[in-house]
Amino acid sequence: MSKFWKIVLILLGFGFLALAALFALGYFKPKKAGIRITSVPAAVVFINGNQVGKTPYEATFGAGEVGLKLMPDAGDKPLANFETRVLLSSGIQTVISRNFAETEALSFGEIVSFERTPGIEAALAVVSDPDSVQIAIDGTPRGFAPYKTSTLTVGQHQIGVSAPGYVEQTLTVNTRAGYKLTVVVKLAVNSAVQPTPSAAPGVSPTPTPVAKLQVLILQTPNGFLRVRVGPSTNAEEIGRVEPGKKYLLVEKDSQTDWLKIEYLTGQTGWVSGEYAQIETPP
Repeated sequence: MSKFWKIVLILLGFGFLALAALFALGYFKPKKAGIRITSVPAAVVFINGNQVGKTPYEATFGAGEVGLKLMPDAGDKPLANFETRVLLSSGIQTVISRNFAETEALSFGEIVSFERTPGIEAALAVVSDPDSVQIAIDGTPRGFAPYKTSTLTVGQHQIGVSAPGYVEQTLTVNTRAGYKLTVVVKLAVNSAVQPTPSAAPGVSPTPTPVAKLQVLILQTPNGFLRVRVGPSTNAEEIGRVEPGKKYLLVEKDSQTDWLKIEYLTGQTGWVSGEYAQIETPP
């Protein structure tokens, strides 16, 4: 055997030994998935039906979906349990926060997780309970849940989640390049909102008529009019409306000719007054 082939065999041998050492050290093993859970008050934590500790709780598991159950320390006041399924990703820590109350409706919290994406953008997805809540990022309204964007800068952001009749929540998150940050938010019903009292028996209340103004969408060059989250062409598009249709007027911007309309039931947005006009009721 020539000297050259001896050197090749020696190098291959060292290579195999190095690979074996790396495997033994777990270098090529899939990274564990992390989970961190906090709650108010403290709660007993069950993972896949097994009691594993109490909050605050932090651990690592194999990647995959797990069943999670939290049983709060109720004391003398029974509180609603929390149960869900969570997808844990390799090398990523999923963060869960829960504030317990007497009922599920009055409880609130969030689940924050990352997942790798093919690109280098910092993506964000917000899912809510209830659905269709308003989403604001860094104080600017951006649309309604479920909400997705891949135009955020990398770094810290404030996410505001609000809906009529619910307690508003604000979360601080950090986006990362090449990852999608998913936030699942559960809002609590605002118990301070009192129902409208009914009229006394035998008394017929006289309703006060309110003139509801309509906005007529005019013809546009492209056959539709964009609905945006703010009164500006730079604001994000959240919908489209067709010429000839009418929508309820919600607000008129005093600085511009933009009009805020209810373009879907319970969902509002801004359209340019250049292609829309307010119709005065007869």
